[in-house]
Amino acid sequence: MTSMTRTLLGNSEAMRGLRALIAQVAPADISVLIIGESGTGKELVARALHRLSSRASKPLLIVNCGAIPQGIFESEIFGHERGSFTGADRQRMGYFEQADGGTLVLDEIGEMPLDVQVKLLRVLELGEFMRVGSSRTMKVNVRILAATNVDLAAAVSRGDLREDLYYRLKAVTIVVPPLRERKEDIPLLVTHFAREFCERNHLPLPQFDADTMPLLMQHYWSGNVRELRNVVETVLTLERGTTALTAAHFRPHLHSGVNPSYLPVQIGRPPEALERELLLRTLLDLRREVSEVKSLLVAAISRVQPGAEPESPRLRDLEREQILRVLDENHGNRRKTARDLGIGERTLYRKLKEYEIL
Repeated sequence: MTSMTRTLLGNSEAMRGLRALIAQVAPADISVLIIGESGTGKELVARALHRLSSRASKPLLIVNCGAIPQGIFESEIFGHERGSFTGADRQRMGYFEQADGGTLVLDEIGEMPLDVQVKLLRVLELGEFMRVGSSRTMKVNVRILAATNVDLAAAVSRGDLREDLYYRLKAVTIVVPPLRERKEDIPLLVTHFAREFCERNHLPLPQFDADTMPLLMQHYWSGNVRELRNVVETVLTLERGTTALTAAHFRPHLHSGVNPSYLPVQIGRPPEALERELLLRTLLDLRREVSEVKSLLVAAISRVQPGAEPESPRLRDLEREQILRVLDENHGNRRKTARDLGIGERTLYRKLKEYEIL
């Protein structure tokens, strides 16, 4: 993908506005907070911001904060000196040094340890840091782009993210719209993904029957553009040689085609069971970190059971059940489970340990 037009496809009003905002913000040497659900294209926005900036010829590094073990986080970000800790047999250059002059994208910024957040704030304000095990201050010129699919304001209120860092990062905020809010772009995206896949695999490009696009435009697409691409590529792979694809070819691959919270609730069941089902659907609908959902669940529970505490056994059981369900759906794949839950891998591991699922 060689241009912003190809990376951020869409003629909807939402996408035109997004591209215009990127073009306006990119030249300014200022930090940007990119917010969006998983699969909406936050990384593409970050790449576009870098490509349209004065730093385009310099490095672009994308770091997933949720994938870095907490014990080595500072070393990964800032580097370390030889002998600074057990196993440090040589000097290591951190991500800030590697990105000097360019752009550093911190994905899942809410997963960054608090002690490292203090040092990141210093880099943002003074442009300086120290390697682990060093007393020498180093200067660096890096533009920070932070990305998240969770509510950082809630992370601040929980004490997981420093308030001063939050406001420093969100000098400009770009919200990437979910696919369900720009469904008119789906035909264009489907055609684009199909053409790319067929060219890459030396396949003839099939036609799409008139019933195909309406079906795809009715789907909820909880996984957003990433899910759409995967479905298109799956169908093209399984229907190799088919000259005309229909809705029947796509329908078996569309899972949870509507927002789970919109599904009817079966009546004639005990109030306790109904409430439990509604709470679980809330978890499915929000698809964000379990700890963020607690405040919503507690409010619902307290209406039936006044005085219920956030850590009540009942609520903990709901959380544990949700994690187990998604983990089972993903056949034990923890990375995919964390992504589907809308949390970082480190947060998932902490929850697995907390609920003795490990």
